Amino acid sequence: MEWLIPTALAQSAGGSQPNAFVQLLPLVLIFVVFYFMLIRPQARRAKEHKAMVAALGVGDEVVTSGGMLGKVTETGDQFLTVEIADGVRVKVQRHTVASVLPKGTIKTA
Repeated sequence: MEWLIPTALAQSAGGSQPNAFVQLLPLVLIFVVFYFMLIRPQARRAKEHKAMVAALGVGDEVVTSGGMLGKVTETGDQFLTVEIADGVRVKVQRHTVASVLPKGTIKTA
């Protein structure tokens, strides 16, 4: 039966308990790693996107999250009018703009 319960382990059963802080240390370390690897970068990207959407103006060339490429012709509080072809204008919500392109991108696309 010695192969099931080592003798040294059975003899030291009355040992001291580890400190509560030492027991919580791995959990705290995992949280710190998640914060710096996941939560903080995601919050920074959300902040940058919010600033980009707030700075949109008439004449900006944008790509929506649906993949439409166009030029902003009108702006509002919640919606933008984007011209995706000559005479074809669509209204999109501001937050659906994925990125702002450099001027002249539409002509080369």
